Parts: sequence; C-alpha cells; structure tokens
Amino acid sequence: MPVKRQVRMVADLNKCLGCHTCTMACKTMWTDRNKGQMHMYWNNVETRPGKGYPRDWETQGGWFDRQDKSSIPLPGIDEGYGAPWEYNYEEVLKTDGGDASAGVLVPSPNPSGKDAYASNWDEDVGDGIFPNSYYFYLPRICNHCTDPPCVDACPRQAVYKREEDGIVLVDQTRCRGYRYCIKGCPYKKIYYNPEEKIAQKCIFCYPRIEKHQGNFCATQCVGRIHHVGYAEDTNSGVYKLIDKWKVALRLHPEFKTQPNVFYIPPFSPPVYSSSGQLTNRPRIPVEALAKLFGDTPEQTLDQRAQRIEEIFGIIQDERKKAASGEYSELIDILIPHSEADRIQV
Repeated sequence: MPVKRQVRMVADLNKCLGCHTCTMACKTMWTDRNKGQMHMYWNNVETRPGKGYPRDWETQGGWFDRQDKSSIPLPGIDEGYGAPWEYNYEEVLKTDGGDASAGVLVPSPNPSGKDAYASNWDEDVGDGIFPNSYYFYLPRICNHCTDPPCVDACPRQAVYKREEDGIVLVDQTRCRGYRYCIKGCPYKKIYYNPEEKIAQKCIFCYPRIEKHQGNFCATQCVGRIHHVGYAEDTNSGVYKLIDKWKVALRLHPEFKTQPNVFYIPPFSPPVYSSSGQLTNRPRIPVEALAKLFGDTPEQTLDQRAQRIEEIFGIIQDERKKAASGEYSELIDILIPHSEADRIQV
C-alpha cells in the first residue's frame, strides 16, 4: 500500500558521544518490562569498525540477495546477541549478614570464553595503530524502509507499513513467530521474543509521533544528533539535510530497501605521518566510510567515497562561512537551538 507521507530521521555522527542514552531511553520505554525482551535493543549504538549487534549482522544477508531464502541464517539469542551476564552478588554482598565468601564480582558466562558476546562487545576498540587508531559510533534503529523486505517476507501479512506515516509495524495478533521477517531484514533489526513466540521491533515511537512528539531516542539524546521530520515537508530539517544540502547518506544502500534513517558521515582528526607530522588524510579512512554509507544501490565504492568527500567539503565551507559571521542555513540546522528545530512531526 502506498504511503501518504514518510517519516524520516537523520543522525549526525559528528555529534554522537557513544553515551548510549538513546539506547537506555528506548529500552526503558519499550523493552524493559515483558519476558523475552532482555536481548532486544530496538535502538543500539555500535562502535565502528566492529561486529555490530547482533554479531556480524552485515554479512548475514536478507531478502535482497538470496534466491534460496531458507539459507539465510537467524541470529541465535545467546550466540548472536550474547547471553545476559549475571554476577555473584550473593557471594560478595552479604545483605542478610555473615561474611562474604568472595571479594570480587565475577561475571558469568566468562567474558573471555570463545563464544562470549554482548551488546557493545567491541566498544571503543576500533581499528588502526596508535597514534592513528580510530573509531566512531553508529546508532541504529529499524530503518522503516520504503521497500521493507520484512513486509514481503511475512506469509501472514503481520508486518505492514502504515499508510499515514510509513512506519513499519508488526501486528502482534497476526504474528506466529515464523521469523521470515528476521531473515528478510538485512539490517537484522527485528527481534524474536522466545517467551511470547512473536517478532518485535522498533515502532518509531508512533504513539509519540501521533502527538507530534519526537522519538524517545531522539528527544533524550545528549548530543542532540537526531533530526526527525517528513520527507514531503520541504521546510523540515530532514528534507533540507537529505534533499537540499545532500549531506546525509543511507546505511548500506546496496541492500536495496531504501532506508529512511540517514547519517551524516563523521569527520576525524588527521593522520600522523611516520615522522610524527600531521598530514591532510583523515584518520577514519574515507574508503571505510564508503563501505557503509551511500545514496543508491547503483553507486560504486569509488562514487560513494567521492560523495563523502563532497559532503565534507560542503560542511567545511559552510563552517567557514558561519565562522566569518555570515548566515549558513546548513550550520543553523546542524546546531539546533531547541527541540522544535530538530523534531518536526
């Protein structure tokens, strides 16, 4: 069913602190009460380069690249997301009296075990060799794609795209937990609830959107990195960032789903040469960013890299303009003065 309008989000990665406030806000709001949701982070923040959450989600594929749909793996809850850690509190903290039998809190399962994993597993690890090591943060939610493979994948028509705003939802009464939607989604942003035996996912905080409020992850963000609005609203910040200034890109556009979450790629400090001199090369290789971000499925990696260089040039030119006292619409959008400047729904 065609949608009347499409809500979109832009995340400026130059302002993401990696504080996970968005993740905790989402967790507290939506997946912190019911059984079977402990591994669900509808919003998560990954360190890049890194394996992501679930582990190695980028290599698992989706509806877009497989003739044999049954060959697409499903992320196991313990293997893919990581078994939740427990600690020996009862041995260390003797709140009911007596002597402690252990002096140190020890996590279980062993985080050094070969199969150990968790959200934020490789946080701040990144890549490169000192002094040129680097990383950046990538917050992720469901992309509420224009061509969502999860909708096509569901044999029960339980997954659907709302006509009024393009938000993708799962009808919990129709879902039978077949998990074809999880296989179909190349971003692996649908989760299986093993207790209720149904699929669950980010709902783009639609009850708040209906009240003209922003997503909880966006409104609670410490770095104020998110902009939310409708693609058809030419006065909105998201329209201007994506369509007018063209400084926001899609994550893995080669997945052919037309995601509606966009990212402004991150700047980085310059690389030190072997003699200790600063160079003109950014510490985060543009080629690495090009493997993540682009405009369309048809772009080559070289074309993506050129676009990222172009975006850096646009933002730097506008920064200089603002620094000299001139007005810059782009910088005015990127440095919002109030929530109303970022959230326009």
